[in-house]
Amino acid sequence: MIQPTRKLLLLASALLWPCFANAVTPKTDTTASLQQAVNGPGRSAENRARDRYRHPVETLQFFGIQPHMTVIEIAPGGGWYTEILAPFLRDRGHLIEAGSPKFADTIKAHPAMFGNIEKVVPFAPPLQVNLGKPGSADMVLTFRNTHDWLNQSPETLAVVFKSAFQVLKPGGVFGVVEHRAKPFSDAVESAKALHRIPEDYLIELGLKTGFRLAGVSQVNANPKDPEDINVHRLPPNLAGPDSEHAKLQAVGESDRMTLRFVKP
Repeated sequence: MIQPTRKLLLLASALLWPCFANAVTPKTDTTASLQQAVNGPGRSAENRARDRYRHPVETLQFFGIQPHMTVIEIAPGGGWYTEILAPFLRDRGHLIEAGSPKFADTIKAHPAMFGNIEKVVPFAPPLQVNLGKPGSADMVLTFRNTHDWLNQSPETLAVVFKSAFQVLKPGGVFGVVEHRAKPFSDAVESAKALHRIPEDYLIELGLKTGFRLAGVSQVNANPKDPEDINVHRLPPNLAGPDSEHAKLQAVGESDRMTLRFVKP
């Protein structure tokens, strides 16, 4: 049963969503720079093939990124978004990676692409969660990682949100992209079984942390995704039996929420 407080929070969010859920982010002078970074010669053909599912230009525009910002990317993984953020912020901004210290090896291996990254901050919640000096960042971004922290514990995910809140300047943006579960499903169970989180759970957590929900975009939505299967069975992994590959190729990558939180 949904608690009364949660009901009120979700009702308030529901009233706000129609105002911005399908809003088109106005084109700015950053569009050409973002597109140039996406078209960069250093990006692999494999990564470029995923642009049609991950919509990097539209996603980063929705978050409001600007080339002069100090941006922290949490848990970059293989660096799919890093290879776009790094050239975009190269001349005027600052990019900080928060994750495994081993990512420094990736930077060294690709100096032309990543050589301007300011530093790699060790980040391994719940033990290592300091993203930097409080109030020092304009934007914190994380892409499809929140289910991993929830799989450790709800408290681990909560401390990640708190860390993002603390490091941001007033007015700073916390941008989150995550695989979407069915509305109001059990977040812990769906994260473990499907690597998905219901959108209402992350919105409620953001509000509890102190953020204001400034925008919900459907730019990474996929209505073909039934939201009841493990995301790794979908492209690009196709981890299930061969017999289902053709069907799931037609579905495409997972349905994803794209949330913009702002620190008041």
